[in-house]
Amino acid sequence: MLDLVKAHAYGNDFLLTRASSVADGARRAWARRVCDRHTGAGADGLIFYTATPDGARMRLFNADGSDSELSGNGVRCLAAWVLRGPDGTVGDGRAEAGRRVVIETDAGAKTLELVEADGGRLTFTAAMGPPTDLRQLRLAVAGEEIDVVALRVGNPQCVALMPLPNHSRFLALGAALSSHEAFREGTNVELAEVASAERVRILIWERGVGPTRASGTGACAAAVAAAAHGGASRDVEIEAPGGTQRVVWREGGLELTGWAEIVWAGRWMGEAPDERADALPSVADPQRPGG
Repeated sequence: MLDLVKAHAYGNDFLLTRASSVADGARRAWARRVCDRHTGAGADGLIFYTATPDGARMRLFNADGSDSELSGNGVRCLAAWVLRGPDGTVGDGRAEAGRRVVIETDAGAKTLELVEADGGRLTFTAAMGPPTDLRQLRLAVAGEEIDVVALRVGNPQCVALMPLPNHSRFLALGAALSSHEAFREGTNVELAEVASAERVRILIWERGVGPTRASGTGACAAAVAAAAHGGASRDVEIEAPGGTQRVVWREGGLELTGWAEIVWAGRWMGEAPDERADALPSVADPQRPGG
């Protein structure tokens, strides 16, 4: 049995469980088991967390069991549980504007400030840090040459500024770019259309998951690419299939604003995974529904 919390931000969904519940060597297998959309609880990733005096420490595994250094939506989901749930020392049930939560990740500590509590949805502004390793590349993918912007926002990102393609071309480009030889550790992918100086529309292919309805770090990456090379403002609304988040690129780094909500808390009663079989799959299923 495994105690789980389900949360999502704009349809980008996560399962949360205490880090003490599962041994390190079994976590990839558990991520694959419980994140499965048909035989599990269903999620884009599984977050193992430990309460801290200021919030929580997290380790995130993608739905295919691979590592993820950071998720902008995932840190908000965990922050919402810290404030609304019974586990953390900060988690006293009070969700008042101005409260701060620090989520420690593999990409460093992220400080979130609660902006608003509207029913079950908690809106946070998160200090995501500065973008790094920003560069332009031309890549051969899916039978065509594509100009992309590569960067890191705590995790690897690849943004193609273009009119948004149809679904089949999106799937082809997303899968090809995510596993392109130019990105040795794989990459998250955003196809981004600059609709105006203040608004950018994106489609997202998440490394280790496939298509997703939203991505916090993907929104940050698209905002940086659009501002640096697409004529967009540094204060921009990023519209994904699941909804719109705001990204502000300040001199000190990126600020990401959006909501998260807790969906349920319960207990996994199904079969435990085979903890000896912890090899990673070669690719994410391109037909797997995201978010």
